[in-house]
Amino acid sequence: MRPDTLNPLFAESDTLEGVGPKLRKPLNKLGLTRIRDVAYHLPDRFVQRRAIADLDEGVVGEQVVVALTPFEHRASPNQRAPHRVLAHDAKGNVCALVYFGKAAFTARKLFPPGEVRWVAGRLEQYDQWLQIVHPEHVADTSAGLLGHLIEPVYPLAEGLTQPKLADFVHQALARLPELPEWIEPGLLDRHGWPGWRDALVLAHRGEHQAARDRLAYDELFANALALMLVRADNRRRRGQPLAGDGRLRDTLALPFPLTGAQRRAIGEIEGDLTQTAPMLRLLQGDVGSGKTVVALEAMLVAVEAGAQAAMLAPTELLARQHFDTLQRFAAPTGVRIALLTGRDKGRVREAILMDLLNGTIDILVGTHAIFQDSVAYRNLALVVIDEQHRFGVGQRLLLTQKGKVTPHCLAMTATPIPRTLTLAQYGEMYVSRLDELPPGRQAIDTRVVALDRLSEVIDGLARHLDGGQQAYWVCPMVRGEHEDDDLAAAETRFATLRARFGDQVELVHGQLRAEQKDAAMERFAAGDARLLVATTVIEVGVDVPNATLMVVEQAERFGLAQLHQLRGRVGRGSEKSVCLLLRGEALSEVGRQRLALLRETQDGFRLAEADLELRGGGELLGTRQSGDTPFRLAELEQIQRLLPIAHDDARLLVERDGGLTGPRGEAARLLLYLFERDWGVQLLRGG
Repeated sequence: MRPDTLNPLFAESDTLEGVGPKLRKPLNKLGLTRIRDVAYHLPDRFVQRRAIADLDEGVVGEQVVVALTPFEHRASPNQRAPHRVLAHDAKGNVCALVYFGKAAFTARKLFPPGEVRWVAGRLEQYDQWLQIVHPEHVADTSAGLLGHLIEPVYPLAEGLTQPKLADFVHQALARLPELPEWIEPGLLDRHGWPGWRDALVLAHRGEHQAARDRLAYDELFANALALMLVRADNRRRRGQPLAGDGRLRDTLALPFPLTGAQRRAIGEIEGDLTQTAPMLRLLQGDVGSGKTVVALEAMLVAVEAGAQAAMLAPTELLARQHFDTLQRFAAPTGVRIALLTGRDKGRVREAILMDLLNGTIDILVGTHAIFQDSVAYRNLALVVIDEQHRFGVGQRLLLTQKGKVTPHCLAMTATPIPRTLTLAQYGEMYVSRLDELPPGRQAIDTRVVALDRLSEVIDGLARHLDGGQQAYWVCPMVRGEHEDDDLAAAETRFATLRARFGDQVELVHGQLRAEQKDAAMERFAAGDARLLVATTVIEVGVDVPNATLMVVEQAERFGLAQLHQLRGRVGRGSEKSVCLLLRGEALSEVGRQRLALLRETQDGFRLAEADLELRGGGELLGTRQSGDTPFRLAELEQIQRLLPIAHDDARLLVERDGGLTGPRGEAARLLLYLFERDWGVQLLRGG
């Protein structure tokens, strides 16, 4: 139950005066559905104005507040022409107040001739006139306008104006309750941060860095604390200790020797599995680093210990590929591996469920179907979640509730994430990194080619296909929205290439039906199709060793690490592979740096750090699509600077200061509810 003191903040935003059905829509579009959301809707920037006694003190292009006396209205018979109100200052200098369209009617009411008005707006020069176009504020006295010398500018949605939104924010701030302090006093003093309520008010009034930092820290601290509580709760739970004897792992048919990073990760996982507390570990590995082998070794530890393991993949295609790979590697072990997807029905499904329940299936691979209520295990002891950066903490925990006791959990991602953001997204998990590629893997020859050499590239592609090898051609979108759209569309490129290469070409994109995508992928994987035209649906999980050429059209439109993931679709066999990045004419400096970096290195972790610096966290590693950092207030620079502090403070509160008991703990409990990390509270015994 949310504490009563926070209820005013979680009231609907339509309880604010002036919010009716018409304004509720743009507020909802901005995510401002409750009072709390409105209060935390911080300005993008501030308009700074200067109060001047007369126009001589003003500077053209400056935002000013000045007293003017209107003396003439100059209306135009042409509706498109402006309505001008001529007015003079205390010295007689003349300024035109310019209004367009229907606003002319308002101008007549606002400026009766001979009556002084205080005007706020940008002072401009037009021919011989000084002018202010559509003054932002007009008042009878200075008192009303001098409060607008510093004015916030908020992100808007269609149907909302700055004054309206500013009024709603003002009302929301007036409802803020007094809350006890959850930040450690020494930390508060050291940074010179204001209290919570003052920080919110100050952040809306001007460029107050200390207030902004304090609010960002609150969000980071709430997230870190909730993740710490998950970790602490996990330690208290009883899991099933798993100690393998190596008899199955020693017989694996691996195509290459394990790297040092793989051996290190396997050792860390083995150590976790022997504990009574269930494992919560993240395995981060770049494309081709051998995560599947590490996962198989972990699952065989469970089987050696007399238990079962399950591997969850995000798509049916990837589940089938994992199934095939595991079957191939584990063939000499005699371990029974089964595949279950949503497509399996009737007797096939019933047979799998029966064998799973009686324990004759050791490892189950599949999509979300493997965790439906009807799927029961004899003794599930380990869950492996692949490519689950889309999964939140609550979902990760939910998946581990299928066993009689809490199973161990190994999450895997092929997305190299900078350490700071790993802490933000996976702070409840221990992390193993695979930062070496298996021996024998050749570097991928990465080249940047101007798009005007397209015909040469297609001729080179023809020679490549004639040589018996396969290729990918990736476009940034499915189809052009307009006939003159210059964006490369997969459907258009498919038509062009099919006209040249016939039925050797297949098309895959996200708008196709699942069976169409699967059929195209199966033809390509089997070698019946030589060229696959696609969007980024092939970014992860496609493994065709004979595909040794990747062409990415208009590469500047993709994120750096997204390009790295696409490049990782080739170079998976023993043959030399090439990645061609076709760039358009309009290449920004950031785009140029991004493509240059991709040519220089194939280290995904280095590229991830560089992407973070070049683009900020918003599009890092395609994370706009795959679960960005869970923060609304904290910006990238603040995350990097403040998250380690928040993480350390959360650990102190949980491990040394009694968690959520005591005065500061009770305040921290309010913080978790405030930032909707209350799943952290729910995990507490009696919480």
